[in-house]
Amino acid sequence: MADAGRRPGKPRDWHQDRPAVVAVGEQPWPWRQQQHQQQHRPPPSRGTTLASLDAPAEARGGGGLLDKPLCRALCTARACCQQLQLLLCMLIVICSSVSYNSTGGYTGLFSLGSIYYYQYGGAYSGLSGADGEKAQQLDAQFHQLKVPPAQVAMAVGGALMAFACFQIVASLFRVPWHCPAWLIAEAILDVAIAIGLVPALYFYYHRLHEIYASSLCKERENLYQSKGYRGFGCSLHGAEIAVGFFAGAAIVAFAVAVVLAVRGFKIVRTLQAKPSSHSYEP
Repeated sequence: MADAGRRPGKPRDWHQDRPAVVAVGEQPWPWRQQQHQQQHRPPPSRGTTLASLDAPAEARGGGGLLDKPLCRALCTARACCQQLQLLLCMLIVICSSVSYNSTGGYTGLFSLGSIYYYQYGGAYSGLSGADGEKAQQLDAQFHQLKVPPAQVAMAVGGALMAFACFQIVASLFRVPWHCPAWLIAEAILDVAIAIGLVPALYFYYHRLHEIYASSLCKERENLYQSKGYRGFGCSLHGAEIAVGFFAGAAIVAFAVAVVLAVRGFKIVRTLQAKPSSHSYEP
């Protein structure tokens, strides 16, 4: 009896009731058990397996922002490559739209009051009367020649943007994990796009070369040069050169995506063969 030797009115000392030594086979006190687990917890290993990375946040002992399923799906190498594809295709559309939206020259964007408006003769133009009408006519005809290749480039860039967005959305819904064949189909499409962009880029610049070598472009250039204006030569402008640069970078990005898709397919099949493996973001 722990209360036999206690004086009346004296508060009970609960430490007297706690055993000093825990016998073998007995369960330790809860606070001692928790302290024992913390002291004997194994340190985290440097080499982390794919299965441990894809385990739930509660199982790994972490719950940060990077452990969110959405962030994990967007931070993989394959997802980053798809986001790069989306960015490059968007830049292709933007640069192609310059030739589509701008008629150029005497009646183009220079009439908006920008620096080109004053530099290329929109504000104080020497083209008046018959020369002014001729310049407007040549600008309109030259613009009509450049519209078709610009439209095709914008259509191709927009289609590739939609494809990249579709891939990213599919990754967010974990389609590659539930259906590994998706990665094979994705790799085949990436190969087709990377190969198809090469002749598409060739025909784009071949058509532009024909336009700039036409008699209409030469006549327009001579008309502006006769009045002392520069910048209307029959050569590629910066936006058209940028289309080729971004298209070349997109070819490389789609080629890299093929390798990442095939690697992801192998890893998914390997992890799915293990009954206790967690899901993986390829």
